[in-house]
Amino acid sequence: MLGNSLASSFLTYESATLCSTYFSDLSAFAPNCAPLKLNISHRITPNAQSNVFRQRSCKFVGASRNWGLHSVSQTQSVALLENEERKMWDSCRQALSTLKFSVEEADVILSKAFGWAHSPYWGEERVKEVPKGEMVNGTLDYLRNLGLSDDDLYKLLKKFPEVCGCSLNDELKMNVATLEKEWGIKGTSLRSLLLRNPKVLGYNVDCKGDCMAQCTRCWVRF
Repeated sequence: MLGNSLASSFLTYESATLCSTYFSDLSAFAPNCAPLKLNISHRITPNAQSNVFRQRSCKFVGASRNWGLHSVSQTQSVALLENEERKMWDSCRQALSTLKFSVEEADVILSKAFGWAHSPYWGEERVKEVPKGEMVNGTLDYLRNLGLSDDDLYKLLKKFPEVCGCSLNDELKMNVATLEKEWGIKGTSLRSLLLRNPKVLGYNVDCKGDCMAQCTRCWVRF
């Protein structure tokens, strides 16, 4: 009897500890989620506790697995590119590799910039296209000519990967000219601005207070 009582107490304590640790870790991962309450007392048998814990665990493991599959699905279509398109994509990867981006990081940048993965910046306007090496290289070269180092470009692309998909002439160059003409921002001041708010390079509308529902690309944010 004493042995059974001790074993029951130990299992109760172990289950409670595992659950506490599990949901504590989950809380740290998703701090905005409402805390889950799991009432464990000596009235619940060890088997019941174990079943409850397994059910809770399976739900979150399943959710995590679904999220992973969804993320993978965004890049699966890239693997199905035809030979010529694959060469174009690889040339863009090569351009980004000079900034020390891994293949996986380069794919994320290109996917967000050219409509292969959803980006709130574009909304619904971005049409999927295969990136061209000359376009990506042209954007990087132009930004280097503005005084940005490769380390600067790495930081800028981490913040704003969509810049690779912006028009060099109609957006980047025009916006840099506007910054200098309207606010006198150039040189080191321009470099500091672009590192702080690189999305200014892609602004293409100015609602002037009359909302056009394109807030992510509007000069009103500047």
